[in-house]
Amino acid sequence: MHTDPKQNEDMKRELGLLDATMLVAGSMIGSGIFIVSSDIVRNVGSAGWLIFIWLVTGLITIIAATSYGELSAMFPKAGGQYVYLREAYNRMVAFLYGWSLFMVIQAGTIAAVGVAFAKFTAYIFPTLGDDHILWDLGLVEINAAQLVAIVTIVILTWVNSRGVKNGKIIQTVFTVVKILSLGGLIVMGLFGAFNAEIWSANWSTAWDTVRWDTSGVVVSIGGAAVFAGIVSAMVGSIFSSDAWNNVTFIAGEIRNPKRNIGMSLFLGTLIVTIIYVSANLMYLATLSMEQIAHAPADRVAVAAAQAIFGQVGTLVIAVMIMISTFGCNNGLILAGARVYYTMAQDGLFFKKAGELNKFEVPGWGLWAQCIWTSVLCLTGRYGDLLNYVVFVVLIFYALTIIGVFTLRRKRPDIERPYKAFGYPVLPIVYVLAAFTICIGLLIYQPTFTWPGLVIVLLGIPVFFMWNKRYETA
Repeated sequence: MHTDPKQNEDMKRELGLLDATMLVAGSMIGSGIFIVSSDIVRNVGSAGWLIFIWLVTGLITIIAATSYGELSAMFPKAGGQYVYLREAYNRMVAFLYGWSLFMVIQAGTIAAVGVAFAKFTAYIFPTLGDDHILWDLGLVEINAAQLVAIVTIVILTWVNSRGVKNGKIIQTVFTVVKILSLGGLIVMGLFGAFNAEIWSANWSTAWDTVRWDTSGVVVSIGGAAVFAGIVSAMVGSIFSSDAWNNVTFIAGEIRNPKRNIGMSLFLGTLIVTIIYVSANLMYLATLSMEQIAHAPADRVAVAAAQAIFGQVGTLVIAVMIMISTFGCNNGLILAGARVYYTMAQDGLFFKKAGELNKFEVPGWGLWAQCIWTSVLCLTGRYGDLLNYVVFVVLIFYALTIIGVFTLRRKRPDIERPYKAFGYPVLPIVYVLAAFTICIGLLIYQPTFTWPGLVIVLLGIPVFFMWNKRYETA
């Protein structure tokens, strides 16, 4: 039987239900909702399928989040999903998740969100764009957007290294502002700038199964091509809905975690699902299918805001995305280091990462995450890395939810103050849906799958190295 190492006793439980819910919602809402609907429409072609993709994504996300509620109540400790995998399976499975999180999932997401912040800052200050090359070092070009991204990541790391209370204030304020601003944009689009002609045209072909190619030609599809289109489209919607599990990483700092983590997971994912579906209805009320499919640089929210506000709409969206991505990165930075803290406590990461600084937060882990994230920003390869790990993220989510079943069999004695909603049917639905999407990705999007698996497998020899050191210590 695995016994937890002594941990969390020095962490301050500063976060309440509102803070935890804002962390869930704020970590989920980055730049994806402003962009990925263009790619979804190119893959599935029509209004009904666009909304279907977002509804299915929202539904399976809520199912996963409510299933995690049971695990969070059983193990209300720092590390969250890493701990659940360790308890349900073994140290190696947990390490491979933590390894993937540090190397790509968390760091790559922080880098991508940081550069998105910088790119939209360039709408207001053009010299800060990615087309402004500062240094050409041969193999690597460093542009202004990368530098802005790194500066924001360093600032947020510094703020969070000085206590969880600082991070919580930024998270709650920025998340409330972005929810209100997104809500205002949706209301303006659906009621203030509603275009009945466009709306009717979009819904007149709501369930046509077509694909838009890059030249604007509409190609009818059927059979396997429809499934391929849905799977490809869901890469964007799933990634836009990811990071909801970050709240489990900071369980050691949440008050009444057995109740508040499960509640925050449900409330946060529900809020974001409603916002995402409503935003896409707003796009359909203001833009034709062709305009959504071929929005310049996929910035469909910019095109919608221009339809609502005129040319000033570009600035409106730029400011909204700056607020959204800044708040999103704060949550990601705050949460990630708690996993490395727990890994270090298990002897599976650098020892210093398992120590708290004078502000009772894992400062060393925060700065290690910051340095690696900055390297990814400079390489410019974070976008590719994120595409690779959508497949891996789904596998780890499915394994964690299977862990609900495993732990009910292995550890029936553990108190379960909260139980997975709809058990066993809904958790099984999620696992089946996740594996169906993974199989589809293996078949139709192999470039999104095999590199991700390679990243995970590279962690196996690293695990044995760390584990040998732990056993001989």
